[in-house]
Order: sequence, then C-alpha cells, then structure tokens
Amino acid sequence: MLVIGASGFLGSHVTKQLVARGDDVRVLIRTTSSTRAIDGLPVDVRHGDVFDTASLRSAMDGCDVVYYCVVDARPWLRDPAPLWRTNVDGLRTVLDVAAQADLARFVFTSSIGTIGRSEHGLADENTAHDWLDVGGEYIRSRVAAEKLVLEACGDRGLPGVAMCVANTYGPGDWLPTPHGGLLAAAVRGKLPFYIDGYEAEVVGVEDAAQALLLAGERGRIGERYIVSERFMSTREIHEIACTAVGVAPPRWGVPIRLMSAAGYVSSALAGLRGTDTRLTPLNIRLMHIMTPLDHSKAVRELGWQPRPTPEAIVAAAQFFRDAGRRPAAAEESR
Repeated sequence: MLVIGASGFLGSHVTKQLVARGDDVRVLIRTTSSTRAIDGLPVDVRHGDVFDTASLRSAMDGCDVVYYCVVDARPWLRDPAPLWRTNVDGLRTVLDVAAQADLARFVFTSSIGTIGRSEHGLADENTAHDWLDVGGEYIRSRVAAEKLVLEACGDRGLPGVAMCVANTYGPGDWLPTPHGGLLAAAVRGKLPFYIDGYEAEVVGVEDAAQALLLAGERGRIGERYIVSERFMSTREIHEIACTAVGVAPPRWGVPIRLMSAAGYVSSALAGLRGTDTRLTPLNIRLMHIMTPLDHSKAVRELGWQPRPTPEAIVAAAQFFRDAGRRPAAAEESR
C-alpha cells in the first residue's frame, strides 16, 4: 500500500488505519513535510514529490493500492497558479505513472466541491456540477482534477476511484485545516462570534479515512463516492465543541452577508499590501454555496458506516485544547 500525502490530515489517518489492520505501508512525502502526524509508525518512508517521476515509479513499485491524498486547499490565494500546479499539473504527472503501474486501485481524494447543487432533495454523485462560474479557481482546479482521474480510467485503464470528501473533523489536525482553524479558535476562547449562515457537509476524519480504505477494496473503478455524514451549521459545530471542553461558545452571530462585505474590504487592503487574506468574498461564498448531500452510495456499495460527526467534533475540540497547552511549534510546511 502506498499513501501519497501521508503527512496531511486525512493522509495521516489513512496511514494509521492501514498500519492498524496489518498492511505493509509505504508513504511518499516531501523532505520538507512535517512528519509528526505519522512519527513512530512502522512505515517505509520514501521522499519525493508529485512532479518527480522517478520517485513516483519507485514508490509505486510493488504496491497494489495507491491512496492519493494531496491537495492545495487555499481558495483565498490571489495568484491561483499554485492551486493548478499542485491540484492538476502534479496530479497529471502522478496519473502518467499510475496508469503504467500494476495497481488494483488508485483511490483519489476529491472534494464535495465537485458535486452539483439540488433545489429539491439531496444532491448525489449524479448531480451535474452547476456552480463553476462562482466557485473560483480552487473549485475549478478540483473539478478539473477529478475529470483527469475519471478520464484516465476510461482512456488508459487506470483503476481509479474518486472520493468526494467533505469538511473533516477530528484529532491530529496539526496545520490546521481552514475549518479546523475556526474550531480551534472557538475552543480556545479566541473566536467571539460565529458566522450566521455558514452551513456545510461534514464528516469525521477517521470515518473519511475508513471510506478510502473501503474504496481500495471494493470501490467500483471509474466511480465517485460522496464521503460526508451530515449537513451542519457552524454555530452547532462550535457549540458542540465548546461544550465538550467547558468553554463558552461564540456568543454573537455575524450574518454571512456582512462577512462577505467585510471580505471585499479585506481583499482590497490585502491587494494594496501585496499579501493574501483568508477573508475574501469567495471564501465566504464557499461557506454557504452547497446544498445537503446523499452519501447512501458509499454505504450501499462500500459498506461504509460513518459514526455521528458530533463525536469527531468533540475529539477535535479535545485535540485543539490539549495542543494549545503545548509549547508553540514551528509552522509546518504544507
């Protein structure tokens, strides 16, 4: 088994679960990547990146299943070139190698951002994407990446399976993820308000990792699977998390339209400074653009049985509380 991107949040949990079930596990990470999420695990560590054909070939040699967990998830970047370079160009190099390798499955970590919206009922894997014009370069790159994988399945015999993963919560979110960062601030009493109107699909990171492992065994080649457990508001998420660690939850609700207006001001100031800011109109739009999803295909075909996401939110809150008590560490490389 090979995990590409094992140092990341989801990739590290995939790695841990593979080790726990007794598999021989190989990981491919960059020399600059932090390994604290996988330190101590009995894995074969290879160094390289998604543009290094030689290291990719060597890492895939002898492996039955590749779990691809690499993504640049920074929709707020003023210059989208890094998004396209990692999410599309790097993936294209990996697929060139994977299509020639003797693999049983190539499990690709996609995004629920590749799923369309539904005005009536739940959206599912067959719901055509209908918001590319307002999703920004991040969503465009993710849709393009998934298309590359599925086309490689049909054109080059890649045994690929695309896993459309929602916002993940749980322990070990060291970087943290953007939504994890908000949760960390809330449980540490540093977030005085919640965003009223921010609703998203969510899933426990351990359950998401389990879905990827099941896809490596049972996923139908050329298919997509939604990996999400439920639709939740940020207010509910923060209340669950803060209650779990005995902290008062954010008290004030700021309307999402007001946050969007603030995003225009923040973006203008960042442009003058020549820097990036996470408070952008696009970032706020992505917080409430999607509709609830149906994950029954993953349950039916993979045998996936996700636990209630509030359990993972509690675990995340406890992780962030405990991590906040440790001495500050150097910032991790992406």
